[in-house]
Amino acid sequence: MPSRDSTPRRKSVARPINSYLIKILSAGMICLAASVFAHSALAQVQSLDEFILEKMKASNVPGLSACIMKQDKLVWTGAFGWADLENKKPRTEETIQNIGSISKTITATAVMQLWEKGKFKLDDDVNGYLPFPVRNPHFPDDPISFRQLLTHKSSIKDGPAYGQSYACGDPVVSLQDWIKGYLIPGGKYYSKEENFQTWKPGTIEIPKGPRAYTNVGFGLLGYLVEVMSGQDFSEYCQKNIFTPLGMKNTGWYLADVNIADHAIPYTLISEGFQLPEGMTFEAFLPRYGKEKQSIKAGELFAHCLYSFFNYPDGLIRTSVKDLSRFLRVYINDGVFENKRILNKETVQTMLSNEHLGRGLCWYEQKLKSGDAAWGHGGGDPGISTQMLFRPRDGVGVILFFNSDSPGKAYGEILERLFEEAAKL
Repeated sequence: MPSRDSTPRRKSVARPINSYLIKILSAGMICLAASVFAHSALAQVQSLDEFILEKMKASNVPGLSACIMKQDKLVWTGAFGWADLENKKPRTEETIQNIGSISKTITATAVMQLWEKGKFKLDDDVNGYLPFPVRNPHFPDDPISFRQLLTHKSSIKDGPAYGQSYACGDPVVSLQDWIKGYLIPGGKYYSKEENFQTWKPGTIEIPKGPRAYTNVGFGLLGYLVEVMSGQDFSEYCQKNIFTPLGMKNTGWYLADVNIADHAIPYTLISEGFQLPEGMTFEAFLPRYGKEKQSIKAGELFAHCLYSFFNYPDGLIRTSVKDLSRFLRVYINDGVFENKRILNKETVQTMLSNEHLGRGLCWYEQKLKSGDAAWGHGGGDPGISTQMLFRPRDGVGVILFFNSDSPGKAYGEILERLFEEAAKL
């Protein structure tokens, strides 16, 4: 395995500026917090490239790619480290990786495109659109609405079957079979106790109650897109989002992208590391067979390119350059390069905290300046990601790590990228 000192990098166009650090919190996605750390004098005069490489080395991060946008322009891209350590393949701005829960913003976009066409109303009972009924068995008389699904208030829970569906390669179970098997009594993956919360749909249980965030809820939204559009969900997204935006290196399946450009996901093994209870080595998604790969403290564990059945919640595979095209749709009120993906009013509706206390999928976060930033983070085995934009000036930042343990580097680099935008 190459040492971090030999990490290659690509040149950036940024100039050195002062910077500050923020502390980050994670709750199914990675959010910014208000805590700020002081930089050393050395960090304040470092170039952006030097700063990023130092933070990567400190956190033992194998690879990173990032970009900065201003309004409708991509003003900086950078790639550092390795996409594949074992084969010494450098990371580039074209490197693809799975991006975790940022994917939910694309699923929400597909849903809201159909809302614009009058296919449903946000507070409609989803049972009016499904070929089978879905109810929380603890509250059989309370409907589950589109708005509740988009705001994680549906009371659908991620049970053990969700995690057990992770496996190398593309999903081997259709979205319809997965959703039906998970939510319908008697289904292959059904559990009244494990798959549903004990609180009523639409009620807010954070922070005192059970964790409301639901990945499976976004799988259900993806299936609703299939039912309402008459298309496979991945095909719908390709036709109505990726192709119009020129996102040529983006897809939900490995079969949709060039695997040669895909980064390997890595987990840094800590001292005393243990597999979760009930999980086997094979279920830890190793890139190599058990006889070739072990779990040792201080080493980076290489995962295979994996998937899961509930793919609309987190399996987009893309590059920072491609995803910047999607983010600029929201920065510019629904339009990118004269292609309208959403109406301005729809974007404003989604980026509003009036929906049960939060936006429709998107989350508002506060930067040190006090400015609001809207976006979403993502995390999965071997990856950490963030996508944010600041409505005040249209500055957007995207950051991908092929590591699930970037530590302080995550918040430090993210804040530095927002600062760097002022000099570009």
